[in-house]
Amino acid sequence: MLETIFSDPALFLAAAGSALLAALLVGMALGGIIQKLKDTAALQRERDDAVRRSRAVLGGQFGEQLAPWLPDFPCNPGDVRFIGKPVDYIAFPGTAEGKPVREIVLIEVKSGASTLSPREKEIRAAVRAGRVSWVEYRLPDFDR
Repeated sequence: MLETIFSDPALFLAAAGSALLAALLVGMALGGIIQKLKDTAALQRERDDAVRRSRAVLGGQFGEQLAPWLPDFPCNPGDVRFIGKPVDYIAFPGTAEGKPVREIVLIEVKSGASTLSPREKEIRAAVRAGRVSWVEYRLPDFDR
């Protein structure tokens, strides 16, 4: 059989072409399987990262809400009001005990290695520079 294939050029080319086509198809199938495995691994890594980030965000949000009752919080929990954005709390020290308001404190809660956002840094700079004001807004009288 091999003598026939090697002696007939047309048969040899057909056999060689068939062998190359078979090798190409096997290579494509293996490449597809390998790529699918890589995609599955990448998807799992992305999902794991998303879960890790979600847990960190939820943990941070939980910590923000719990912070006034934790040790070393700068104010009495009864003196603070949660805002959330752009700062976490505004505090009126002493008001829970019926004392007059002598200062107003903006409190940003951070956990782990988190840092102030650019907006939080701008607010901190405005407060430190004394660029804070009071505005009274009166609703329009709609009865007229």
